[in-house]
Amino acid sequence: MEEKRMVKVIVDGTEYAYPHGTPYRTIAADFQDRFSSDILLVNRDGKLCELHKALDRDCSLKMITAQDKPGIQTYERSAVFLMLKAFYDVAGRENVERITVEYSLSSALFILARGNFTLDQPLLERVEARMRELSAAAMPIEKRSINTDDAVELFRKAGMVHKAQLLSFRINSNVNIYSLDGFIEYFYGYMVPDTGYIRCFGLELFENGFILRLPTQKTPDRLGDFRPSRKVFREMNESTLRAEALNASNVAELNTAISQGGATPLILAHEAMMEKKIGDIAEEIASRKAVRFVMIAGPSSSGKTTFSHRLSTQLRAHGLRPHAIATDNYFVNREDTPRDENGEYDFECLGAMDVEQFNADMVRLLNGETVEIPTFNFKKGAREYNGNFLTLGEGDVLVIEGIHCLNDQFTHSLPKESKYKIYISCLTTLSIDDHNRIPTTDARLLRRIERDARTRGYSAQATIKMWPSVRRGEENNIFPFQDSADVIFNSALIYETALLKPYVQPLLFGVPRDSEEYIEAKRLLKFLNYFLPIPADNIPKTSLMREFIGGGCYHA
Repeated sequence: MEEKRMVKVIVDGTEYAYPHGTPYRTIAADFQDRFSSDILLVNRDGKLCELHKALDRDCSLKMITAQDKPGIQTYERSAVFLMLKAFYDVAGRENVERITVEYSLSSALFILARGNFTLDQPLLERVEARMRELSAAAMPIEKRSINTDDAVELFRKAGMVHKAQLLSFRINSNVNIYSLDGFIEYFYGYMVPDTGYIRCFGLELFENGFILRLPTQKTPDRLGDFRPSRKVFREMNESTLRAEALNASNVAELNTAISQGGATPLILAHEAMMEKKIGDIAEEIASRKAVRFVMIAGPSSSGKTTFSHRLSTQLRAHGLRPHAIATDNYFVNREDTPRDENGEYDFECLGAMDVEQFNADMVRLLNGETVEIPTFNFKKGAREYNGNFLTLGEGDVLVIEGIHCLNDQFTHSLPKESKYKIYISCLTTLSIDDHNRIPTTDARLLRRIERDARTRGYSAQATIKMWPSVRRGEENNIFPFQDSADVIFNSALIYETALLKPYVQPLLFGVPRDSEEYIEAKRLLKFLNYFLPIPADNIPKTSLMREFIGGGCYHA
């Protein structure tokens, strides 16, 4: 018998030798004791590989667990597959009309299920018990490549219409499908090798559906806390209904509209819906006679600047005189800025703001006094006064945008009735198909990559590199206060990823293959492949998307 040749593998700078054809799972087992949670994938010289794959070349390997972003995404995807298999087993495939994974909600996924069954907690308990039974059996999750046309026919016969429709737009001649004990699915991304890796989950009734509770990247071995924002949930639910009304609740339906020449009507209809929502907010503000401060906050790339302009236009239409104030002008001087645990300036914490000066100025304005509004000189790192005087008369309102605008500590001296607080975020409810959701953070990251490149000259690599830091700031300073808002405004547009594709795709191809950011860039490129592109020609100049692609009528 011919002896297998040995292959060189470098892990953490140390060289090892393994026989050619050794599964990565076997190699991962040799290093598992170095990690507190399961190794789920390997990074082979910048390429993610599933554990069932075999070693076929000299390489460097990095182990990926659920404490890494690709790892937690793989865990979530695999848990959804396990849940679907168990649900069909318990309810009976013939009784299940449709199961849709809608969106993430506080360390859980919100899921809708329709069919000939009663969705109640006893049913979910049986489904969860079946999930645990399958998990204990460590059943293999098998992957195979099949002809795309065959896959379309396979899913059409299985009643997965949108999945079949999505794959019909794929140019690739083959697609990868996964099977678990005869249950076949298509997933956007990698999976664990067997169900034994999926041990941390829970099912609970929630509103008109149920939630699949999951661990977090920080604590991958226990369920994350479930503290959902009811206001955000309601807004996402309404957005889902609006998308369904436009026949564009997933990428398959969106691509169909684009391919049949229906992109422009879809764009104009969604823009009209958004303008009506802004008009309704302005009408409510105008009806509250005591409101003098409109406070706007939201995470990065939510479109706060354009929204503020459009809201100001609507406020004028309701007889008010809006004045814009940026809270950035109330930064403390650079030398007084707090530092984070790494010794870097922390510009996002509340301590970076001159809270007392801001409150003093706002109270004086509220009392009818004239106030000189400062301007922060970012080059000098100091506040300056350049003769920008302001007095609030009858009908005047301040439109104030900033990271801390929902935090009452920032506006502690202002009467509650004088404030109207708006939380804005890009809460996309568009999904790839019924079982592959699109994270809202992906939509914002794509926006940010294009805007950073256009306005700041940043590469996609630089934007991807800083994104985790941006997200940490949002987790600490914005998300905890979202439920204190008077209204939630969803800035996501159904068509935006199709619009951004031709802008962002070349930027992502520019990320070096040997960089840490390449894996994320490649994931986003694969994601963009699902979308047919649309041109910017018919995007209105007032559109929120103009803040990112340019060509708008507002200075953003």
